[in-house]
Amino acid sequence: MSHHCNLSFQQLTDDDYRRINKELSNKDTIDVVRWAYHTFADELVYACSFGAEGIVLIDIISKIRPDAHIVFLDTHVHFKETYELVEKVQRAYPLLRIEIVQPVLTLEEQAEQHGSALWKIEPNVCCSIRKLQPLATVLAGKKAWLSGLRREQSPARAHVQFINKDQKFTSIKVCPLIHWKWDDVWNYIKLYQLPYNELHDKGYPSIGCEHCTLPVEDGGNSRAGRWAGFEKTECGLHQ
Repeated sequence: MSHHCNLSFQQLTDDDYRRINKELSNKDTIDVVRWAYHTFADELVYACSFGAEGIVLIDIISKIRPDAHIVFLDTHVHFKETYELVEKVQRAYPLLRIEIVQPVLTLEEQAEQHGSALWKIEPNVCCSIRKLQPLATVLAGKKAWLSGLRREQSPARAHVQFINKDQKFTSIKVCPLIHWKWDDVWNYIKLYQLPYNELHDKGYPSIGCEHCTLPVEDGGNSRAGRWAGFEKTECGLHQ
């Protein structure tokens, strides 16, 4: 496939997205990841939440770009298990550049400005302060970002393509795992004996911040444990 290193959000037309997705349509996940690094090189960043999909994608990325730039959005309210996993992954892939990105406001400053438990009252505002704004800062200097979205995760994600025009971050979003099923993710983790978040074994398919994540009963929607009681299934990064 030809080299597209000059691709940028501003230059790509809707026809370009269609053409590239058609070119990639019969490719494997690793080919899509390879295409992304071949195309964007250091202009590509992977924003990883260290869920099950994230671990798979890190392993695949490490085969192509062992020193890839990975960003973890540290909201300061992740589970202890999530922080432990970030450290385990860094030990398992010592060449990866895992950058811990902090929000501008500490939890104390956020409480002073917005009240003590903002996630209970205005979860969208909390997500914006602690996730969206930090990621926007990271992506401002990059052309494209990788994401572990899968089509089966929710109706909102059912139409995700390999290459997506990301209006929110004026960036190109690459999603190599769109066709993977939940079983595929776990088969890969077990096959390669990858470290993963122990909360997955306790009924948490999707793991976010501690205050906004509950376990899900077997057979439940994988996003059902997020923001229970709110008409909200996304933090806003992917809307």
